[in-house]
Amino acid sequence: MLRRYGIRVALFTAFAITATVRVAVAQGTLEGTVRDGAGQPVAGVGITLSALDLTGVTGAGGAYRIAGVPAGAHEVRFARIGYETQTLEVVIRGEGTLRVNVTLIEAAIALERLVVIGSRAQPRTATQSMVPLDVVPVSELASQGTPDLSSQLRSVLPSYNVVDEPISDAATIARPVHIRNLAPDQTLVMVNGKRRHRSAVIVLWNGNGVADGAQGPDISTLPSIAMSRVEVLRDGASAQYGSDAIAGVINVVPKNNRSGGSVEVRGGRYQEGDGDMFTTAANVGLPLGETGFLSLSGEFGQSDPTSRSIQRNDAAALAAAGFPVRDPAQIWGSPEVDDNVKLFANTGYTFGGGVELYGFGSYHTKRVEGGFYFRNPNTRDAVFSIDGGETLLIGDVLDAQDGVVDGSANCPVVRIVNNVPDPVAMERVRSDPNCFSFQEQFPGGFTPQFGGDAFDASAVGGIKGTTAGVQWDLSAGWGTHKIDFFMMNTVNASLGPETPTDFRPGINQQREFNLNLDLHYALGERTHVAGGFEHRVESFEIVPGDTASWELGPYLEQGFSAASNGFPGFGPLSEGRWDRRNVAVYGDAHHDGADDRWQAGLALRLEDFEDFGTTFNGKLSGRLRVAEGFALRSSASTGFRAPTPGQQNLQHIGTIYDITLMDLVNSGTIPPTSAVAQRRGGMQLQPETSVNLALGAALTQGPLIVTADYFRVSVSDRINLSPDYTLEPHEIEELIAEGVEGARNLARFRYYNNDFSTRSQGVDVVASYSPPTLNGNTTFSLLFNYTGTEVTEYAGEDPNRLSAGELPLRVRQLREALPTTRGSLSATHRAGRLRFFGKVGYFSGWYDWLDDHTYGGKALVDAEVAYTLANSVTLTVGAENLFNTFTDMNPGAAANVGNLYSQQSPFGFNGGLYYVRASYAFDW
Repeated sequence: MLRRYGIRVALFTAFAITATVRVAVAQGTLEGTVRDGAGQPVAGVGITLSALDLTGVTGAGGAYRIAGVPAGAHEVRFARIGYETQTLEVVIRGEGTLRVNVTLIEAAIALERLVVIGSRAQPRTATQSMVPLDVVPVSELASQGTPDLSSQLRSVLPSYNVVDEPISDAATIARPVHIRNLAPDQTLVMVNGKRRHRSAVIVLWNGNGVADGAQGPDISTLPSIAMSRVEVLRDGASAQYGSDAIAGVINVVPKNNRSGGSVEVRGGRYQEGDGDMFTTAANVGLPLGETGFLSLSGEFGQSDPTSRSIQRNDAAALAAAGFPVRDPAQIWGSPEVDDNVKLFANTGYTFGGGVELYGFGSYHTKRVEGGFYFRNPNTRDAVFSIDGGETLLIGDVLDAQDGVVDGSANCPVVRIVNNVPDPVAMERVRSDPNCFSFQEQFPGGFTPQFGGDAFDASAVGGIKGTTAGVQWDLSAGWGTHKIDFFMMNTVNASLGPETPTDFRPGINQQREFNLNLDLHYALGERTHVAGGFEHRVESFEIVPGDTASWELGPYLEQGFSAASNGFPGFGPLSEGRWDRRNVAVYGDAHHDGADDRWQAGLALRLEDFEDFGTTFNGKLSGRLRVAEGFALRSSASTGFRAPTPGQQNLQHIGTIYDITLMDLVNSGTIPPTSAVAQRRGGMQLQPETSVNLALGAALTQGPLIVTADYFRVSVSDRINLSPDYTLEPHEIEELIAEGVEGARNLARFRYYNNDFSTRSQGVDVVASYSPPTLNGNTTFSLLFNYTGTEVTEYAGEDPNRLSAGELPLRVRQLREALPTTRGSLSATHRAGRLRFFGKVGYFSGWYDWLDDHTYGGKALVDAEVAYTLANSVTLTVGAENLFNTFTDMNPGAAANVGNLYSQQSPFGFNGGLYYVRASYAFDW
């Protein structure tokens, strides 16, 4: 059973922007409101007086206003994709104002959905776009067992991947995601078309290699019930949207309902009998006057941990020798997540003259706790032993008091034979108050518990309208993500018997502020130009932890390790806040040929960063309709990604398992500008640059829609982590002087560099078909992606010329750590009040460097059945991974760290999830 937890109250601070826009009236004015058949306002409707070259667009409340209309009779066209176009004749008399309210009827456009990313021209459907786009409605997100938005997208996008992280330091708290097998921070995330801040998590340990060193955003902080759809641009877009958009853009579009809402409750459990999860969520839409709306959403959830572990051989040997060791000693599974609160608000109000004030914001908190590596009571270095387990490490209290290591207490040597310490010598240690061993406190060893309290918040506000035919949008946005780490059931060994066992190692916090002005002007029905300005401030901060988590205690000189074991705290010398400012100007041009037979687009962006200079990028795109319902499309662009302040300045020490040594080792990440790093080739990081090429086709034949796109993404100076280097004794002292307090425990280190260049290429195929013979009640969907990655340069060398023994691990990770092929075939069928859903998905094999093993591909089956009652209540039962499929068994599980299955599985390692869901939709 799930435990009950208190829900913390979250308060959003409301903000308002007021403005007055005066529009000179040349002659008459046309205004009104556009609504749908249900009476709800329709935003984004284009209003055209083509004979006069006058245009307008409805705001969030469906209102529009066009000034400067000459007196007389005119033809006015109201059009929006998804609705039937309506043409009216109006008569403007003198300098007066004519009000015309219009009702648009929804059109039956099979499987076509409106998208706003990819071009700053008028919104289009995905198949009309010049670049590959995925549009995921909220209904597809809701039809899954997990409420986590990040995991939901894994099931519905062809080239999207997210990996569960069991023991990966901060990556366990905010999981990295990938598009086209590129790094998580090479995809830009936006909400409502506005850039979203990145997380405070920098992936350092136990990632899949592709994510190592990345600092990307965390979209799981958003409640999925607040969203109307998710748009995914699978094409380079740095010239349009700026840094990070090398792989593409994810744009999350929230609901803007003025009335009604929904409530949802779901629960689930894995077939193995653990991982109980519970979530409740709600959304409500409220009217603000005649033209405004306020959409409020909230979600609360929690989930129990899982275990997919086997007892380690060393732990089993200890148990056989009489040690009180837990079985299994080390847990591999999903962490426990408590008090997972997500709130979202979206609001807008349209004033007279079509000026719209808008804003949206989010709030998220959660507590995540999971296990770390087991500390063997005979062998754990610098805690229980310093000679690999031949003898126990015995502390001398008198030496610690006088600071002179001369054996004042005359403590005995405790030898270990057949896993058992010498009982006579050990009894002398126990009976002598001036001698001690950590076996006295932890006779069966210990397994630290690691986690963090995560906090995320954002607020965006803006005002937009149309003046003299120019549509403008001025906005400001703020966002922050913070993790307050904690460690339990561990020690600062250098403090000896006085060590606490619970620690607060410190805080990582990311902050961002964006100021943006977008301008758009229609030169006619077929030509649109756009431009704008953007100013961004980004900061990364390290806040020191409690003193015991980082201090060097009196037993340090006797060989005991300093700082909280497993995740050393951040000390005063690590403390700091690093800021960066950048400004950008950009421009777009878009032209539609006659009869929409062809389209062409151009985007340019000039951006200046205060720490490494200026970058200029461009994009060309086009679309040609070859025949009715069939078109070709292509794009070519350059891109970039700036190194983050966190990547440039982070220093951290962690514990990892070395499969070659078959033991835990302390490894550090230090800034690339450190003198120690520079001695190994470290230098100031430079931005990544990219060249994207794409060629595709889109076929629309009635109920059949197929898109296929080839892509090629070449990334130069790719930011990644260097190989591990062994520290020399004098370098340890240098690192301590530079602020790396835990350097005395380090065996090796690494740093960020720009040593890699890669080329990723492949094919995406998306298809849907709704057979007319089944009256549109059945829809089949196909997703397919192939992505191959080649490392074209490593440290100035061509990796293809190196022998297998000379290739660094990172090259193999970039090539093989993620599946090259994935696909799915799904079907949805409606029969009265019943809805049936089924899907077969496939993932090809991958290399797991932590297990040093290549795992084979697997097919999985999902299924769901839903029934809608007469009172708008829908009951659903379903299964993700219906037949409880796992990865191949880890052949080295017992001999190493006990994980039964691959830690880097692209479909998770927990097996089948079975769930129930109840939802209620209401209106007023």
